[in-house]
Amino acid sequence: MSEPEQEAIAQGGQSQQQFALQKIYLKDISFETPNSPAIFTEKWEPSVNVELQSAGKALDENVHDVVLTVTVTAKLGEKTAYLVEVQQAGVFTVTGFSTEERAHMLGSYCPNILFPYAREAISDLVAKGGFPQMLLGPVNFDAMYSEHLQRQQTPQSQGNGETAVH
Repeated sequence: MSEPEQEAIAQGGQSQQQFALQKIYLKDISFETPNSPAIFTEKWEPSVNVELQSAGKALDENVHDVVLTVTVTAKLGEKTAYLVEVQQAGVFTVTGFSTEERAHMLGSYCPNILFPYAREAISDLVAKGGFPQMLLGPVNFDAMYSEHLQRQQTPQSQGNGETAVH
């Protein structure tokens, strides 16, 4: 056994594992206010719907692009006050992990890193659109990833080469 291998074993075998964030970027952004300016005259008691989706794809053997899509729709009755969608993305290096560990990191850990950036972009867009501040609450990406795994185990699930968490 070589000296580096002995050192890796002495350190718990973790020296071969690497997780690094290479880049965070805004992939796509959309903000619509189809009923403005008339919507500003109505009492502000919106119903808000938030949808989250995460998808990842390999760029190289150990380099992955993860995209977190957050869509927020605010309605007053049947009228849409605003619709905002942000695709916040990041390029991550993930090396030395088992297939299951890597999948968990890409499906849960990476979206968790991206979410604060998406939340800030949405808050800024909504405020610049003339609406009261929109603060999205915390998200449990571990639970979402677990639900995704359970759905994948059903006979109807299909794969298209991408990892997606809804």
